Amino acid sequence: MSGGQPEAHVVILAGGRGTRFWPRSRTRTPKQLLNIVGRETMLEQTFARLASLIPPSHIWVVTNSEQAASVRRQLPRVPASQILAEPIGRNTAAAIGLAAAHISRHRRRDQPKRRTLNRDGVTPEQMKPDQLSGNIENDALMAVVPADHFIADPARYRKIVRAALQVAAQPGALVVLGVAPTRSETGYGYIQFAGRASRVAGEPVYPVKRFTEKPSLEKARKYLASKRYFWNAGMFFWRVSTYLESLAIHLPKTHASLLGLAETIGTRRYDAALRRTYPQLENISVDYAVLEPASRDKKAFVLPANVGWSDIGSWESVYELLLESAGSNVSAGPLYALDSSGNLFWSPKKFVAAAGVNNFVVVDTPDALLICSRERAQDVGKIVKWLEAHRRRELL
Repeated sequence: MSGGQPEAHVVILAGGRGTRFWPRSRTRTPKQLLNIVGRETMLEQTFARLASLIPPSHIWVVTNSEQAASVRRQLPRVPASQILAEPIGRNTAAAIGLAAAHISRHRRRDQPKRRTLNRDGVTPEQMKPDQLSGNIENDALMAVVPADHFIADPARYRKIVRAALQVAAQPGALVVLGVAPTRSETGYGYIQFAGRASRVAGEPVYPVKRFTEKPSLEKARKYLASKRYFWNAGMFFWRVSTYLESLAIHLPKTHASLLGLAETIGTRRYDAALRRTYPQLENISVDYAVLEPASRDKKAFVLPANVGWSDIGSWESVYELLLESAGSNVSAGPLYALDSSGNLFWSPKKFVAAAGVNNFVVVDTPDALLICSRERAQDVGKIVKWLEAHRRRELL
């Protein structure tokens, strides 16, 4: 980045299980590692969207131990040391904190060896991670993105990301991307924006008034009608120092644990320290832990992102993305449909014949077959919970 702006890093969150995409999505091959929409996997698409903007040497992936090997195979251009495996899932605040600690230490290693004292009389080599992250020479920008979202217009998306990074370069700023809501959706977080938009790199930027997670249907209808809300697309931008300082204020135990862990990065002690430390981190999303307090402090900003976004949250979402005309059938393989409409068939290697079937999802894999109505696609996750309860590990 030019003009004194800190260098940018991308953090891809790729630790989810994608239970609503069972039976294709499994523990070792979850949604983000599958080609749900298109030929490339969701993770590969996420990487490709940003690789022309941020070099692979500045791209990090947070995943888990079951999926780490597959992530490395799919992203060979990302240094293996930058694919970070959580020993246990502790939600997004911890995952982003882990990446922030690594980026801070990475920046420290990249700095030329100098003995220049800072204003406190301490050399860069003597600084602790919390001091280091707040040092302008060692600070960096973070773009945090999910691994499993769909973007129809990557070029437009990159333009907005550039603007978001420019806003995030301001110390203390926390930036999110928002999507104009098209329905009264209760499964998304909402962002209420305030005042008039300013312009950064030609893009509108609004101050955030309030974040609301998954409102009731009544509230969602009011939000839609007011035209003062965006859906929270789950993409965040800030300085590493800003995020670590936010953790120090709002999750001090997690912050202290991460600083201790950071001291072991790059040493033989790291793996054991990670296994010991990570389960102690608070299990909370970044939305609740950091963003909601930031909106109260008037430090959060939102950029509208009209880029053809979808979180592809269920098989119903896949159908909506792939259908060619209202009521048409969508099939991954050859299909003959007789008096049938509105169906999604996933059986790439088999000929599918349907007669008198409407608005169904059928997903065929070697060891399982899913049949459900499209309107019940969100309930597929409940099937996974049943399999877990009945210890059907071979199907998970």
